[in-house]
Amino acid sequence: MDILQLRNISSGVIKNAAQTAPVSVDKTTGNGAFESIFAAAVDNIKTTNGYLSDAENEEIKWALGESENTHDLAIALQKASTSLQYTVAIRDKVLEAYKEIMAMQI
Repeated sequence: MDILQLRNISSGVIKNAAQTAPVSVDKTTGNGAFESIFAAAVDNIKTTNGYLSDAENEEIKWALGESENTHDLAIALQKASTSLQYTVAIRDKVLEAYKEIMAMQI
């Protein structure tokens, strides 16, 4: 099933994915491939920063006594942790690939 066929979705991530049109790539020159990968990386970093900010806000609310719901705090912290681990793993793979490319002899 195509994601564009989904209706009445409440998740912002799925809505954004459905609205983002895939970038067409010129197969002869490769134009657009790096742009789409870079845009996806920037979006992932923005999402991670958003989750970290949400977790920090929940921690502040909890510390100030404005929130008694530990469930929301735990969810925000877990989302932030998982997102950060994913971002770091992607960064490590990109650096590994970069080092391998730089070690190639032409």
